[in-house]
Amino acid sequence: MVSKTIIIGYGNIDRADDGVAFAVINELRRQLGQKMLEEGDTGLDELNDENDSIFLSQLVPEIMELLTGYNRIIFVDAHVGSDTEDLNCSPVLAQYISSSFTHHMTPSALLAFLKTMYQCEPQAHIVSIRGYDFDFKRTFSPQVQALVQPAVNAILKLMNQSRV
Repeated sequence: MVSKTIIIGYGNIDRADDGVAFAVINELRRQLGQKMLEEGDTGLDELNDENDSIFLSQLVPEIMELLTGYNRIIFVDAHVGSDTEDLNCSPVLAQYISSSFTHHMTPSALLAFLKTMYQCEPQAHIVSIRGYDFDFKRTFSPQVQALVQPAVNAILKLMNQSRV
């Protein structure tokens, strides 16, 4: 069986560092020789490679059936808080935790629903980049801009880790 990976970047490109996943996805695509996403393009219409990537404004349950075709999912997002590293790469386990924000779905919750509804349990990781600026603008803070390439490197390492 061919190992298939999907990289899912998500965030708001109009909120400075929150949109860093879009830059990470495009740099990854560039390095893999794939067509870069244009603004407003999710990449959902181009899924047929061993390594696919998409960008969404937020995680939504509507992508669950699509995810059943992948052995590995790598989520990419910005995070806040001083208690974690500037660039964090960690496994994600299927776990549903009720949220007071009904419009917000976490990678863990998405995996829990995927497991329950489709009996599908792909390997999953999150590559998260600490955000410093979430104002309404389309430029990154210098700290986040400097983390785009290291984030791509972390994703490439994950993609190559468990090749069969």
